[in-house]
Amino acid sequence: MLPDASSTLINLSFIGQKPTGLATYALNLIPELSLPGLKLLASDNVPKSRLKGQVCLPIPAQFTPEQGKLGHLRRLAWTQMQLPKIYADQRASLLFSPVPEAPLYSRCRSIVVVHDLIPLRFPSWKSPLTQYARHYMPRVLEQAEHILCNSTATAQDITQFFQIPAHKITPIPLAHDRQNFRPMDLPNRSDRPYFLYVGRPDPYKNLARVLWAMTALPPEYELWIAGSSDRRFTPRLQAQATELGLGDRVKFLEYVTYDHLPILYNQAIALIFPSLWEGFGFPALEAMACGTPVITSNLSSLPEVTGDAAILIDPYNEAEITEAMRQLVLNPAERSRLRSAGLAQASQFSWTKTAQATGAVLEQYLG
Repeated sequence: MLPDASSTLINLSFIGQKPTGLATYALNLIPELSLPGLKLLASDNVPKSRLKGQVCLPIPAQFTPEQGKLGHLRRLAWTQMQLPKIYADQRASLLFSPVPEAPLYSRCRSIVVVHDLIPLRFPSWKSPLTQYARHYMPRVLEQAEHILCNSTATAQDITQFFQIPAHKITPIPLAHDRQNFRPMDLPNRSDRPYFLYVGRPDPYKNLARVLWAMTALPPEYELWIAGSSDRRFTPRLQAQATELGLGDRVKFLEYVTYDHLPILYNQAIALIFPSLWEGFGFPALEAMACGTPVITSNLSSLPEVTGDAAILIDPYNEAEITEAMRQLVLNPAERSRLRSAGLAQASQFSWTKTAQATGAVLEQYLG
């Protein structure tokens, strides 16, 4: 029996064993999608329990960021050479890629997702991601049937950097896992209160200015940094913390599991997330969903995500970051207000809405 000629393939080759933003998006979106003939290209890295019985076609597992540059190169080679064969064998009519990757110069009709253009906003000639964004991504976007992205800010970036017309781009807000990120009835912490940062330690995440702001807070307050360390950037931050005399007030937690992350949010005095640019900003939404106050940037997508439910600061202004943190230390009423406002704002986002909007676009191109 021949495969369903109207099948849609979804490429999950980028998902590793330690999911971060891109994988979190895919793993929450896919179970909510309802399309005829949906088939997932997924390795053993993908927790099948989170895919709710979707049909999976097995693929190799060595294509993820956890294998470093080699993992990315393997994935791009597989995408170019093997994915078109799978597409033809399955008689697929559409390839949906939750990242901006698709076979070039092939008969694969694709819809791809762009999460941000940070490698172009903060370029480095040494960075493979900058070269990827400059040379590979434009060709993928030019040949795509349509482009999805996660915010109006990212849609504007796509048009600005690649001159792609707005009618070919649809911004669809992301969401959070309401079962995982929620207010929790936890005992009061017995040790020192902490501000929480969640994410990578890259320079554009602006942690150096957060460390400066910490020096103006009372000594009982800590900063906890949750995210995998990076040998290019983490040692610099650790050295800066030492030079500023912060000592054991700054904790580098490494990668935090999905199940444990809500506990960190719930017990933090606030999330501090003054990134210089974000395509969406999962941590801000997750923190609000947990009832945790948020301090974040007034740039890029972050005002779209937080609305009036966060303290928005100029991320280039250290004094503003310091004052926002001091305000939450000294003003319990403001913390309470932000808790209520954040819960209300977060309730407007759901993966069901995201999937419905995504499915509506995909259905337009099935045939």
